[in-house]
Amino acid sequence: MSDTLTTNKKLLAWVKEVEQLCSPDSVYWCNGSQEEYTMLTDTLVKSGTFVKLNEDKKPNSFYCKSDPADVARVEDRTFICSEKPEDAGPTNNWFDPKAMKEKLNSLFKGCMKGRTMYVIPFSMGPLGSDIAYIGVEITDSAYVACSLRITTRMGKKVLDILGDGDFVPCLHSVGVPLKANQEDVAWPCNAENKYIVHFPEEKAIWSFGSGYGGNALLGKKCFALRIASYMARQEGWLAEHMLILGITNPEGEKKYMAAAFPSACGKTNLAMLTPSLPDWKIETVGDDIAWMKFGDDGKLYAINPEAGFFGVAPGTSMHTNPNAILSLHSNSIFTNVALTPDGDVWWEGLTKEKPAKLTNWLGNEWTPDSSEYAAHPNSRFTAPANQCPVIDDRWEDPKGVPISAILFGGRRESFVPLVYEAFDWSHGTFMGSIVSSEQTAASEGKVGNICHDPFAMLPFCGYNMGDYFQHWLDIGKKEGAHLPKIFYVNWFRKDENGRFLWPGFGENIRVLKWIFGRTNEAATAEKTALGYMPTKGAIDLTDMDFTEDELRKILNVDKERWLAEVKEIREFYKKFENKLPKGLTKQVDALELRLKNS
Repeated sequence: MSDTLTTNKKLLAWVKEVEQLCSPDSVYWCNGSQEEYTMLTDTLVKSGTFVKLNEDKKPNSFYCKSDPADVARVEDRTFICSEKPEDAGPTNNWFDPKAMKEKLNSLFKGCMKGRTMYVIPFSMGPLGSDIAYIGVEITDSAYVACSLRITTRMGKKVLDILGDGDFVPCLHSVGVPLKANQEDVAWPCNAENKYIVHFPEEKAIWSFGSGYGGNALLGKKCFALRIASYMARQEGWLAEHMLILGITNPEGEKKYMAAAFPSACGKTNLAMLTPSLPDWKIETVGDDIAWMKFGDDGKLYAINPEAGFFGVAPGTSMHTNPNAILSLHSNSIFTNVALTPDGDVWWEGLTKEKPAKLTNWLGNEWTPDSSEYAAHPNSRFTAPANQCPVIDDRWEDPKGVPISAILFGGRRESFVPLVYEAFDWSHGTFMGSIVSSEQTAASEGKVGNICHDPFAMLPFCGYNMGDYFQHWLDIGKKEGAHLPKIFYVNWFRKDENGRFLWPGFGENIRVLKWIFGRTNEAATAEKTALGYMPTKGAIDLTDMDFTEDELRKILNVDKERWLAEVKEIREFYKKFENKLPKGLTKQVDALELRLKNS
């Protein structure tokens, strides 16, 4: 047993309580040192969980593959256990907290027998920041301990700041106790009994059965979004599923923007954009989560609560996102990707030419003729954020960075314009509430079906989303606030032949340049039924094989399609019943009226 490292009475009592419940063989308090990390990775290599990668290819990096039954977040096993079901709302799975505690206590009883119980203090956000919060995860997974060292600020330095203060308790177990002399498996999990459970009123998280990703790394979606969103509503701030980027123009003026996109809509690519316009610069503060609080000057200041990237590997390449690839050169963990014969990693989309031979994520021999994927579609890389070549100088500023613009966007193939600006904060809140994507393959459901994901928060809001909408509207009423402007973008519009109309990737800087100009009224716009849109010539098309006429095509407002969309929005809003804010009903009424009068 390691030193306890703290005198915090609440923490010591909780650790003792969990130890008595879970019956581990030993208790280890993580201090966050490099020596400790090496000890943990050596343990995982010895157990067969980790394979050390080639030092010449990926120094101090590791490959692992999970159990095939444990490969992604499990939304149907994710619960919000608020005291009242209406506080969880229609977009969450609710369970009575007392009944859930009984169920979990029976599962956790003795669940760590034969294992080490790791106590992992971590800070979400820069150490000592007024925007940051501290959590402690107890787990029986060394994989989790290693991953949290990369994705959070972790160890003794966190306890030094915590002192006798409060923290968010996060309890996790893979749910596979070991009998005396029983040999462990490389990836223990309890596939039949997965529970990812949030108790908002207690600000506590319990996770059982899964060792993978957001199910096990409880600082990420569980704390930084579900519990933090609940805390943010109570305390008057915002915890959002948003990237944060810094953008600098050729004159050296810099602004910061946040953006919320559902999965598969290019969030990490935008956060690490390589601009096609000369002398414009994009730098990354964060690629996934933003916590924003008001400063003394009335502006919203944002931090990235994470310290590392936990990104989807397939599709990430030097072509799509060179800065992400350059972030993975060392000190990284790769899960469920493919392994090359020379001890490196590969995944679909990494290179144009497929390797002749691999070991795929299932452990099978793979060639380009194989019917299986080489890497699982949800395979991941875990890498320190400070290794990103375009990490922003202020990414760890405890004060955060001032946000000038907030972007929303989904994957819409038809009629949603490339970019438009909200009339005001309430209208921007409405735009966030209607974020959606079209299903594009029969396997995902009927082609053209609308998948609503308001604010890209549908799986991550820790309370009733109707109340969440109202919280956003209330933020806009804060006295003395200097609020960011809000925009909607859509990179994915296609023509009748299924060809993307906008080239995307590095060319998206041209849209960001217009948004940059709109934050100080330097760029021109005209009023439309949807919002303010770029006037002719306002989007810089210099050196593009792209005409102003083509741009107009992806900026046009199709009145009839939008009136049909209004009906779709009203239908979606019905699920929130009496919790839907009147402010949003007014917004959809106003949109319909503007369309009819246009």
